[in-house]
Amino acid sequence: MNRAVMRFIYKIVSCSLWQEACKNGVFTGAPVDRTSGFIHFSAADQVAETANKHFRGEQDLLLLRVEAAKLGHALRYEVSRGGALFPHLYGDLPVETVESVRAFQAGAQGVFSFSETE
Repeated sequence: MNRAVMRFIYKIVSCSLWQEACKNGVFTGAPVDRTSGFIHFSAADQVAETANKHFRGEQDLLLLRVEAAKLGHALRYEVSRGGALFPHLYGDLPVETVESVRAFQAGAQGVFSFSETE
């Protein structure tokens, strides 16, 4: 997939962090994001792998869907895991830029899956 024309990007976040963001009008990132200096996102084809690598066993997760174009120049695609390009947001995420929020839980075997058509 050509990352330059990707329409949507995704962020996995805990319910409590998202509730805090909604109160403040802005998501400043999870602790790992603040340590990295940017908010980690995934392309649609990276969501399941990211979830299984970093969120295994966690409950009360949400999946945020954001239209990449709304983030402007603060969004960069950078080489990360396995040489793949990942979307990174250098700045805060305004709550109003989030197009949709849905519950995101692992399946019966504890494995996350994702498809944009779900």
